Amino acid sequence: MEEAHKQAMQSLVFSEGASLFGVADLTPIHHTFHTTIESIAKSLNFGVSIGFKLSDAIIDGIIDQPTLIYKHHYKSINYRLDQIALKCVAFIQEKGFRALPIPASQVVDWENQLGHLSHKIVGREAGLGWFGRSTLLVNPQLGARVRYVTILTDMPLKTDKPIKGDCEKCKACIVACPAKAISGEGYNKEKCLTKLKEFSKMPGIGQYICGVCVKVCKGGGNKNAKGKTQLDQRAAVCGRR
Repeated sequence: MEEAHKQAMQSLVFSEGASLFGVADLTPIHHTFHTTIESIAKSLNFGVSIGFKLSDAIIDGIIDQPTLIYKHHYKSINYRLDQIALKCVAFIQEKGFRALPIPASQVVDWENQLGHLSHKIVGREAGLGWFGRSTLLVNPQLGARVRYVTILTDMPLKTDKPIKGDCEKCKACIVACPAKAISGEGYNKEKCLTKLKEFSKMPGIGQYICGVCVKVCKGGGNKNAKGKTQLDQRAAVCGRR
């Protein structure tokens, strides 16, 4: 039933407009979860990772700072992901298992800008991408133009494996970063947060977003990994609607 349940949930997710789907074994990463979900999460060993592609037209409109339309789109995609997650929760619970949806964007530690868990880490373990120079999750076909949500569950599901990939010679995010927070030596979170705080004070923005490194990251680095195949599967599912 592991494969059947997984296929049924993937079809559900794609029919709702999502772009990527994977299942992670959470056992190796439970220690990365925030203490507020620690007790309940320890018995939920499967993580469903769902990705929704951002609008290219909106992302391409970003130059060196967030735009008002990007802010709205960012919020809309997060809401949509949360709604898809709730449908997955209903599916899982109907089968007699437990499910914990983790909000696509909810801060529980404001000082360090952390959520209940890292959707990026779960997505990596679910085979949806690798960490780029910017620490964003990079999908081979969609790059970093994806938002993610996670569902923790005890429903037995066939898990995916992390993929191998890297940024190769690409240094686009290093060049573009308005905070100069990305370099050959790594990512400087403090510089990034300082710039995000500055952006949040722009008229109409009001939250910690940027979008510049998201824009310039085009993927690549592992053309055989999940991406194109999943988009083909999604198209097939949507075509049956």
